[in-house]
Amino acid sequence: MTKQATAQKSNVAEISAGKPKRIEEHIIEVVSDSGEGAQKCGQTFGTVSGKMGNGVWTVEIIPAEIQPPARSKEGASGVRIRLGSKYVTNMGDQADLVVAFNEQVLYNRIVNGAFRKGTVVLLENKWAEDPQPAIREQYAAALADFKERGLVIHELPFEKECLKIVKNARKGKNMFVLGMLCRIYSRDTQRALDEIAKAFARKGEKVIKPNHELFKAGYQYAAENLEYHYEVLPEKEGVQSPTIVTNGNTAIGLGVLASGMDCLAMYPITPATSASHYLADVFHLTGGFMHQAEDEIAAAAYAVGSSYSGKTAVTITSGPGMALKTEILGLAVMCEVPLVVVNVQRGGPATGQPTKIEQGDLLSAIYSMPGDAPKIVMAPATISECFHFVITARKLAEAFRTPVIILTDANLATAVQPYDRPDPQAEWLAAPIDQSEWDKNIPPYDWDDETGLSPRPIPGQPGGEYVLTGLAHTKRSKVAYDSMSNQIGCNMRSRKISAVAATLQRPEIYGDKEGDILVVSWGSTMGAVQEAVDRMRADGHKVSNVHLRFLHPFEKDLKEIFSKFKKVMTVELNYSDEPDMPLVSDATRRYAQLANILRHQTLVDIDCWSIVQAAPLQPGVICEAVLGRLKKLN
Repeated sequence: MTKQATAQKSNVAEISAGKPKRIEEHIIEVVSDSGEGAQKCGQTFGTVSGKMGNGVWTVEIIPAEIQPPARSKEGASGVRIRLGSKYVTNMGDQADLVVAFNEQVLYNRIVNGAFRKGTVVLLENKWAEDPQPAIREQYAAALADFKERGLVIHELPFEKECLKIVKNARKGKNMFVLGMLCRIYSRDTQRALDEIAKAFARKGEKVIKPNHELFKAGYQYAAENLEYHYEVLPEKEGVQSPTIVTNGNTAIGLGVLASGMDCLAMYPITPATSASHYLADVFHLTGGFMHQAEDEIAAAAYAVGSSYSGKTAVTITSGPGMALKTEILGLAVMCEVPLVVVNVQRGGPATGQPTKIEQGDLLSAIYSMPGDAPKIVMAPATISECFHFVITARKLAEAFRTPVIILTDANLATAVQPYDRPDPQAEWLAAPIDQSEWDKNIPPYDWDDETGLSPRPIPGQPGGEYVLTGLAHTKRSKVAYDSMSNQIGCNMRSRKISAVAATLQRPEIYGDKEGDILVVSWGSTMGAVQEAVDRMRADGHKVSNVHLRFLHPFEKDLKEIFSKFKKVMTVELNYSDEPDMPLVSDATRRYAQLANILRHQTLVDIDCWSIVQAAPLQPGVICEAVLGRLKKLN
């Protein structure tokens, strides 16, 4: 072979491709032991695809332990990528293709219903020749089992190929696999190489170069050895509006920057911490300050103190952190200090499942504080909304002098999705701190009888000095134990929530405005629920959806909307009893959290279906549940 031919063969862009098969979408998984980089591989693949204009949704597969034993079924770590021509809103159903670094981690995904008969498995084959007989036997038994289950197995020498380039294949196998996937799905290789360089930029060329070589080797290996070659073209071609590709936690961080808030007080907690990591890297560019407190209580107290001084602060946490912040959040309600709280929900109770998704904190967010402590609770449905809701939350917190809680979850936190690049607006930012002279005749809580609202004096305003207290107080912020003052204070704080409700719009109905079943959803489940509704409607079923973004107070006209359907049910990711469970009756049944609140708010007999299986909802599972209810209805 000539030098010229050799150079051409080594150039990824010039590998002979053949014509790829055009498909609308595929679901891909990469699974490995923890620490082998499967998540970085999959998220990079998702980012490249999003930047190419494809619809993308990723879900991280994270073990409960920080460093679980190698080759353990419970220790599977990785990522799922749903890649489509059209806009993608959820992780979909069973995977089409999976790359596995050992055979044991596949069992974790099988238990979770991730695969179907015909799913293609590209499996590391080094275990067939492992020095330990027990591992060789495990590998052979698993292969026979996988084939019996209908999986299409291809044994591939990932490690052997990587060792041609690096000494430690464990640290490079993920980039080799990334190259393979980019070839299989006709991804833009230059974008991939750029993303690799970006990911390892801090480590320099010594790290970037071998990772580039591994990527190219994987691409070439797939081109020469694999029959699978697909093309997933974006539905819309030509000039499009600029997009960015981030996960939900990064979108939260971007929203903090865009909102004009310049103080974050936090304590590390899974799965919220990466939002704080992002802000730690960039907050200083906008004059922001991040304070890592000694614990969750201190973080909340620091944020309340910062907000009291004039600029609304944000604190970011998860469920156990919210439990610790409860008393301080009650203080913010009583003192009417603006505050933004982001709760990235995870499995519970107690430590629960820190790396898994759940929508278990709704009741806690609304009701957990001692006494009557009303506050605003919102839940974004998409990664784009994670960005925009932070801006809205800051405005609401200041306008209504109250904490605003944003409920995201582990699904939104780690999922990668392309969305329209936000165009920053001056109106998103908080106004400068008012330091003009305060009218001494206006008390610090000059409640309006109609709305419960009052202007807020800021420390430093001449004449605006007052004693801040968490005790029951009068308009003048004087401690008051008489019954009338306490009643008035409770009335006014509650009236503000009614004032918020008066500003909200009627929610949109996805589907027909009347029918057999209305599915009510909230948070990150929207995409999966609406895809399920589309499937059922295509089969002639009269099913619609209402997705709620404001959860306290609710959006308008819910009771009137519900009246147009024979049955209303929620679909949620928290616990509920099924009606046919042992010992469960109408009197004892525990309902899912949104259903529970809607029942007493609307006095409508609302049903529910929910699961706590530590994974995002799949459209097919929702279809099965709703159709079961529909069958009983008819």
